[in-house]
Amino acid sequence: MRKSLGLLDGAAIAASSTAATSSIGIGLGLTAGVVGLHLPAIMLLAFLPVLAIAGGYGRLNRVDPDSGSSYRWVGRTLNPWLGFLTGWVNTVGTVVFMAYTTTVTGSAIIQLLGQATVHSVAGLRLDPDSTLQCTLIGLAVLIAASLVAVRGLDLAARLQKYLLVFEYGVLLAFCGYGLFAGDQPFSLQWFNPFDIPSLSALAQGMVLAVFCYWGFESVFSVGEEVRDPRDASRAGMLALVVMMLLFLLAGTAFQRVLPLDELADNGAQGLAYFGSKLADQPLAALPLIALTLSAVASLQASVIPTARGLYAMGRDGVLGPVWTRLHPKHLTPAVGTLLITGIACVLALLSIAIPTVSDLISAAVNAIGIVVALYYALTAAASAVRFRHLLRTAPLEGLRAVVGPLLGAVALLLVGGYLAWTFYDSADHFELSADNGWFELLVPVLMIGTGLVAAAWARWRRRSAYFLRPVGEDADPAVPAPAA
Repeated sequence: MRKSLGLLDGAAIAASSTAATSSIGIGLGLTAGVVGLHLPAIMLLAFLPVLAIAGGYGRLNRVDPDSGSSYRWVGRTLNPWLGFLTGWVNTVGTVVFMAYTTTVTGSAIIQLLGQATVHSVAGLRLDPDSTLQCTLIGLAVLIAASLVAVRGLDLAARLQKYLLVFEYGVLLAFCGYGLFAGDQPFSLQWFNPFDIPSLSALAQGMVLAVFCYWGFESVFSVGEEVRDPRDASRAGMLALVVMMLLFLLAGTAFQRVLPLDELADNGAQGLAYFGSKLADQPLAALPLIALTLSAVASLQASVIPTARGLYAMGRDGVLGPVWTRLHPKHLTPAVGTLLITGIACVLALLSIAIPTVSDLISAAVNAIGIVVALYYALTAAASAVRFRHLLRTAPLEGLRAVVGPLLGAVALLLVGGYLAWTFYDSADHFELSADNGWFELLVPVLMIGTGLVAAAWARWRRRSAYFLRPVGEDADPAVPAPAA
């Protein structure tokens, strides 16, 4: 694959995958319903372990840039089964994200049509909380975004940079104005994590907030296409810090403008409602336009690293050779990009069983948050094991590559494990409902369970050399795939 990306290109891909505007527009309302008026506190608290783990990602990428990123690093350093599971849950989690973001995109488009006084089409009333309508509209956007990704990363990165400039400009303008125009009294307690009402609220709030930061590592999945490996590390860190500042600004501004009940009740329409409280039309439509563009960019930024992760797994022979086929002209994993898009489309159609967009988002975000905590922790552990010698030879670098990632991993595992327990303990029967604890727990369990089954198939059926190579920091990073 071509080395066509620089620092700003990588930062654009990482930022688009993290999708701050979408997280602000949707995630803040959900999080406020859990932690109350402590959005700034929980966003800052979740940033710390993610930043520590990002240090491990950056160090691993500097010595071994690979499109498989955490899948290869964990498998090479810790255990190939854990490496495969890391790649699998990352892929499945991203596909689930793409499926529900498809619906979110359709919802934003319907909201935009409503603000343009288009409330029905061919006699059908448009409903921005209808999973069916939103999904069908969003599927067209997903397919178009994937076709651009097939065309090449340089085009996709340029498009995303333009979208980000518009999104961030709108966010800064509205949130900056909201800080001064809001009539809700400001309080420093908003930034105090010890004032969060309960341990379960803290755990679920942390998982939701970590989910908001999720995606910065997508720049490492295109590490083989970044001209300088150090640029990928810098891009990931830059995207993370910018996200944190935006989340703090938006969380504070939302709470200055909206009472808690209004913030929590508006959920998937949170950013549009926020804009309508601050401005009249047509200016009030700008935050919704920014949300729509962010959803589109995040769909594209999700399919790009996922296709490259599957390319790496196919190259190692743990998946079929179809995932390794490159476009003859653009040298992108075109077949894999289109296949993963098709799978996301099917899952999006299946999600229509959940009737409202708000319920769909809640179920998906909690499930993805738990598996993200798991594979972030595994990658952090790989960094700590691989660079443990730095504690003796370069203690300051050891803090960044060993101690920080380990502490971040422990924090996320504790939070994810506690949340999983609360889901199990909150119900006494299974029900296909977004607020049923056993259903919410079943989704991440299925993600992990299918990963173990797929790993067993790759090990004993495909006889992939990936499972036979030596483990350790001195292991040869180049693993030949078995003959097709």
